Amino acid sequence: MRRRKSQKSCVLWFTGLSGAGKSTIANLVEKKLFAINRHTYLLDGDNVRHGLNRDLGFTDVDRVENIRRVGEVAKLMVDAGLIVLTAFISPFRAERQMVRSLLEGGEFFEVYVETPLAVAESRDVKGPLQEGAQGRDQAFHRHRFAV
Repeated sequence: MRRRKSQKSCVLWFTGLSGAGKSTIANLVEKKLFAINRHTYLLDGDNVRHGLNRDLGFTDVDRVENIRRVGEVAKLMVDAGLIVLTAFISPFRAERQMVRSLLEGGEFFEVYVETPLAVAESRDVKGPLQEGAQGRDQAFHRHRFAV
């Protein structure tokens, strides 16, 4: 296990439906960790999609590549001794497993943020749930969170 900065580095991977509260919870956890002098970094869809992954769309292939890149960045941050929090829909089990395999045992913690579909839909400001419900994104709903 990697220890830097007097802490055990790791990835806390928050996953769940759009509107589930992944980023909100990850932000709260990060604030709690900061309050006890832990060195952290939060990666979420908004900060990654506007920079590192701005060239990617929302096809299945692009979604897998998005998560692969996030996993590689998270691994580098773990190597540097940080506690990395991520908040991504990441509905495909295989992509979460891919990220897990980049890290040493005990460095990847998956947190599924369970939210009733109706609640997630009411919070879904970005649209993936409505698109899926209207049949425009069948792959998203077909592969919904095999955890």
